[in-house]
Amino acid sequence: MRRYETVLIADPDLQEEAQKSLFQKVKDLIGQEKGILVDFDEWGGKKLAYPINKKPRGYYVCMNYGGSGDLVKELERNFRLDDRVMKFMTILLEKNVTQEGLHKEIEAAEEKNRTTESAEEKVETDTEDEIEDSGDNDVEETEETEEEN
Repeated sequence: MRRYETVLIADPDLQEEAQKSLFQKVKDLIGQEKGILVDFDEWGGKKLAYPINKKPRGYYVCMNYGGSGDLVKELERNFRLDDRVMKFMTILLEKNVTQEGLHKEIEAAEEKNRTTESAEEKVETDTEDEIEDSGDNDVEETEETEEEN
């Protein structure tokens, strides 16, 4: 099994449903060809270096997956046939990878995402607590000032 990375640029004018159906089609295709999707990262809308199909912007998606050369051929064939895909590029990252290695990497990425999310929640909670604490101090200072007068 080999490891690949594919970056595709989708039409930025697509409705959200059409975009989701395109991405789901790609994910399903990877599964049908016995591939393993490691990471599906939506980079979002960005300005292109030059217009493609008279469009100055595109919606970027980066996919990291393991599979065979037949999987890449089938993905690229579908990209060429689908008008929603403006451009794509696939590169080979590693020649020999194991399914176990890819599954471990998926688990590590999920763990990292969980840790990041919990850290973000903690920061939000701490910020809210600080705001509440600073609000309480203002009230106490106002009461002290009134007592002095």
